[in-house]
Order: sequence, then structure tokens, then C-alpha cells
Amino acid sequence: MMIYFILLSMSILLLIPVLILFLQIVFAVISIKNKQPLAKVDSAPKPRVGIIVPAHNEASGLAHTLSFILPQLREQDQLVVVADNCSDNTAEVSRSAGAITLERFDQVLRGKGYALDFGMKYLRANPPDVVMIIDADCEIAGNLIEVLSKQCMAYQRPVQANYVMSFPTVKGIKQQITEFAWLVKNTVRPMGYGKLGLPCQLMGTGMAFKWEDLSKCNLASGHLVEDMKLGMDLAAMNRCPVFTYDTQVKSYFPTSEEGLASQRARWEHGHLGVIVGEVPKYLVEAIISRNMLMFAQALDLMVPPLALLLMLILGFSLISLLFLLMNAYVMPFVISLLTLSLLGLGILIAWMFFAREIVSLRNLLLAPVVLLKKIPLYIKFVVSRQVDWVRSKRDQD
Repeated sequence: MMIYFILLSMSILLLIPVLILFLQIVFAVISIKNKQPLAKVDSAPKPRVGIIVPAHNEASGLAHTLSFILPQLREQDQLVVVADNCSDNTAEVSRSAGAITLERFDQVLRGKGYALDFGMKYLRANPPDVVMIIDADCEIAGNLIEVLSKQCMAYQRPVQANYVMSFPTVKGIKQQITEFAWLVKNTVRPMGYGKLGLPCQLMGTGMAFKWEDLSKCNLASGHLVEDMKLGMDLAAMNRCPVFTYDTQVKSYFPTSEEGLASQRARWEHGHLGVIVGEVPKYLVEAIISRNMLMFAQALDLMVPPLALLLMLILGFSLISLLFLLMNAYVMPFVISLLTLSLLGLGILIAWMFFAREIVSLRNLLLAPVVLLKKIPLYIKFVVSRQVDWVRSKRDQD
């Protein structure tokens, strides 16, 4: 009986993130079919903006990023580049472009969070109305700074732009699946949640915050996914982020296997670490404080990467089938089949409405085979997960 209870509990535990994912995908489709604009901000005065660009050895691409930012600035705005533990000429490139350039050197306290904290300390002398964070390897929409800063003031909450990533070269099946998974996580899911009036996760770049909110947060950490943690910290302050689909920030996946593997390990180990170590705490805190937006944001964090979710469900389906044959445990197997069916249907819907140009249906159906190559990544999380921040190797490096 104990085994049956364990199997039933595991089947329900796997069903919950799939239900959340399916709900987000369905409402994302409804959103594009019945699109409602965010707060109208065209006539609102543009707030004073301070932009922080954390940069670690980004000399090869920084000037390109700044070329998108500088034309959007007004005299009252501040652009601060934090050259953090750089061994190249990132600071020189920044100064040549006309940005306020800060250099920081600390081989112990390393990571993006410490660079952001350094930039915030500089801005404190003349604080802006809105602080924006843009990574040093991004291209931003021509109206991003004005739109995000105005929406931030209109909503009195953080605003997250639509963060798009793609491969700069011809795409094989592995690259297509990677782009599809990114699209589902960073565009489709927050769009669906937004249609329901629920918050999104912060994505690390293309983010706008009221100064008084961000200045209350502890940014100085080497957390692998400091954006997710920051989003939940703000949620606890009743400042859950708002997603804006129409305003984009774009960057590119590394094409080298080394760079892509490093980037994937940081993101996925960081996310899994949050699920295991932080989500239960966030859920309890949200229930105690009756903060339903924070509760919804924590539930969203429960959804693991698509590859891992599919592997877990397939593995559990086989286990529940085995116990069905041996002990006639019907319900765990039925729930596992329902979970697998919902996941498959949700992925198919997401492909039909959002990703036909990214991945062919044939390649999408081959995804489980491709995803088997990620098993070592998840085994490594269990035996020796990455805990220190490491910059992903760029193609220009």
C-alpha cells in the first residue's frame, strides 16, 4: 500500500507542472487570437532612466549592443556599463562609445548579481525613476527603452520584454529543438499567463524596474539564475513582473558545443536548484501572506525544462506500467498517460501556432531522441551540479 501511495503521489506531482504548462499554452493562443494591449502609455511623460549593462569580457560585441541603446537615450538618462572582472578591453570599448564606465575587480565575489549591485551603488548618487538591465550581447527594439520605462511607471511593477534567442547559422535538428524550447519558455508561457492576469519570470535582460523597488533588493550574489530569484523577491514585495510581448530584446545562442553546453548547464542547473531549494519556501510564503500573484509565479517556476519534464514523464510511465502489470496499480498509470497526453498535445499546439517556421513537424517528433543527449546534464545536477557563475563562451572568443 505504501508503494501505491508513493506512485500515486509521484503521478500527481508530475501532472501539476504539465497542467500549468498546458494552461499557459492554451491561453497564449487565445491571446494572439484576441489580443489586448497593455497599458496605454503613448501620451505619458518619459521617466528618467538609468540603464545598467553588466559586461564580463564583452569587448567583441559590446559596441554593437550600445549602438542600439545610445540613440534611444535622452539627456536626462544614464547609461552605465559595469566592466566586471574583465581581462580584455571591454572598458575601453565602453568609454569610446560614450557610456559611463565602471570597472570592478573581485575574483571571490563573482557573477552578474555583483556587477548589477555595483551599478546600482553608482546610480544612488542621482537615482533615476526607472532602472533597466540590458545584457552586453543583446539587440533591443528601437522603442524598447521608452515603452518599458513608461509601462513600468504605469503599472508600478517591473516589466519584462519578450526575450528572443536564435542561432545565427543554419540550424540542424538540435538547434531547432533548442530554439523551440526557448520560445515556449520565454514567449509562449508568459504570454498565456499574462492573458490570465498573472505574472511572468524575469529573464535577465530587457527588464525595467522602479528605482524604489529595485533598490530594496539584494542584488549582490553569485546565484546562477539571479533573474529568477530577483523576480520572486519582488513578488514578495507585491511587485510581480508584467510581460510585454510586442517589445523584443534579442540575442544569439553560441554555435560552439562548448559555449552551448556551458550556457545550458548554468541555466538548467540554476533553475533546478531553485525548484528543489526555493519553490517550496515561496509557495508557503505566498499562502501565508495571501499573495496569489506570488503563488502563481512560484507555480510557474515549478515547471522544469521541457527536456527534463518529458524524460521524467516517460520514465515514470514505464515504472507505473511495470507496477500495473505486477500489482494491478491502475490509477498511477492512468494519470501518467493523461500527463503524457497533455504534454504532447500542449507541445503540438505550441508548434502549430508559434513555431512552424522554427522546427518542422518531423524534427519535432524526433525531439525525444535528441533530448536523450541531455541525460548527462541532469545526472551531473545530482552528483556535482554547477553552483558557481561561469560566463558562456561566445562565438567571437
